[in-house]
Amino acid sequence: MANPAVATAYSKDKPFLAKIVENRLLNKPGSAKETRHVVIAIEGSGLTYKAGDSLGVFPTNRASEVAEILQRLGATGDEAVSPAMLKLTAPIALREALTSRLALAKPSRRALEVLAAKATDPVERARLDGLLAPESKDVLTDFLEHREFVDLLAEFPGARPTPQDFVDQLRKLMPRLYSVASSAKVFPSEVHLTLAVVRYKTNGRDRVGVCSTFLADRAPIGASAVPVFVSDSHFGPPVDGAKDCIMIGPGTGIAPFRAFVQERVATGATGRNWLFFGDQRRGTDFLYEEEWKQYLERGQLTRLDTAFSRDQLLKVYVQDRMRENAQELWAWLQGGAHFYVCGDAKRMAKDVDVALHAIVAEQGNFTPAQATDYVKLLKKDGRYQRDVY
Repeated sequence: MANPAVATAYSKDKPFLAKIVENRLLNKPGSAKETRHVVIAIEGSGLTYKAGDSLGVFPTNRASEVAEILQRLGATGDEAVSPAMLKLTAPIALREALTSRLALAKPSRRALEVLAAKATDPVERARLDGLLAPESKDVLTDFLEHREFVDLLAEFPGARPTPQDFVDQLRKLMPRLYSVASSAKVFPSEVHLTLAVVRYKTNGRDRVGVCSTFLADRAPIGASAVPVFVSDSHFGPPVDGAKDCIMIGPGTGIAPFRAFVQERVATGATGRNWLFFGDQRRGTDFLYEEEWKQYLERGQLTRLDTAFSRDQLLKVYVQDRMRENAQELWAWLQGGAHFYVCGDAKRMAKDVDVALHAIVAEQGNFTPAQATDYVKLLKKDGRYQRDVY
C-alpha cells in the first residue's frame, strides 16, 4: 500500500521527476505519421492513477532554439531576469527561463511593438510600423501565425531588446496532458502514453511540438528527467462491470481505450467491449494491432470496427463505420451501453456526435428534438463521455 505522505507529495505544483523506460515507434515503415508508445516509470512516487486519467508532463525547449535566441540577443544566458508571466520572488538565469520556464512560440502584437520601439534600422522600422498599422490587421495575424520568437529576432536584427524586455513578452511554458494508455491494475508502477510526435515547417524553419519531441527525442531513457503529475479525470469505464462499452478512438484517441480494456479484463468485467478505431493506413498505422487481435481471440473484445481513410479512393472514417452498424449500435445503447469518444475535438468528435444523433433518430424513430433529448440523457447519466482535445 502506498504511503499516504508520499501519495500527496507530488502534484502539478511539485511534479515527480520520472524516468522513460521505453520509447518505441508504433507506426510501420512508410507511414506518414510518427506515433510512439512511451512508458514512464513512477515507482517510488506514490502517484496513483485511474483508467481515463491523464498524465501531465512539463517539457523543455530545444537547446538549439535556445542557443539561437541567446546569440541573436547578444546574451550569454547567465543574465538575471524576472519574466513578468512567472511572478518570481527572485530572478533566474536567462538560459533557464528560455529552456524550461517560457514558451518560445506564438508571438503577440505586443512583441512587435517592443521591437518597433527598439528598431534602429529605418527599413526594419518601416516594416514593423506597416505590420502594426490598423489597416494591416489581417496581414499581422497571418505574419504572426507563421512565426515564433526566434524568427522575429532573425528578421529584425537591428531591433535588439534587452533580455528582460524579451522575456517579458513570453508566455509560461505549460505542461501538456496525455491520456493514459494503461491500467494501474496491470501496470501500477508505470504510465503508458500513446504519443503523436509533431514535426512541421513554417516560414522555412523546422518546427516541433515542444512536449511530443521532448518525450520522443530529448528526454533520455532511464534518467530521472521527466517532470510529471497525474491529472484526475471524469472520463472512465463504467463502475458497473456488467455494462457494455462502445469506444470511439481514432489515432491517438485509442490511448484511454487500451487502458479501459486492460482494466475491464483485470477486474473480470462481464460487459461487452466494442471498439471503433481509425487512422490513415491499415498496413502502417494500425496502433496496437496485435494486442487488439489477442483481445478478440480471447473474447475480451467483442467487436473491432476499423476505418483506414487512405486505403481506398473514398475516405472512410469511424463515424461511417458507426452508421454502417447503426442497428446493432442502437441495440447496445438500448441495453444500457456506455458510449465513449476520445481524440480530435475540431472535426472527429463533432462528426461522431452528428452520427450518433442521426443513428438515435433513425433507429429509435425519433424526431431530431427527441434524438437530442435522448443523447442529453445519455450525458446526464454519465453514459456518453468525451475526452477531446
